[in-house]
Amino acid sequence: EPLLRKWVSWARRCRLTPFKKLGATIRDHLTGILRHFDTGLSNGQVEAFNAQIQAAKARAKGYRTDANLIAISYLLCAKLRHLPRHPWLHAPHQT
Repeated sequence: EPLLRKWVSWARRCRLTPFKKLGATIRDHLTGILRHFDTGLSNGQVEAFNAQIQAAKARAKGYRTDANLIAISYLLCAKLRHLPRHPWLHAPHQT
């Protein structure tokens, strides 16, 4: 932590604008960055779900209601197994 804080301080005083911006960004998010190393948690899974939902929206070009979008989002993100290939065809029973 002290080394990172020292680097952020240097970056913010640097003459290069990209380093100044990076230093300011890291300083603004320093608590969350350090918390990641303490807990090992990240928001990667949430971002993956969001990407799936955005892909569903783009593929369907809109749904009639918000409830339909929510339903298809749950369906896509739940990774359900044993679904039929076509909604009107029955899936074979597996034992």
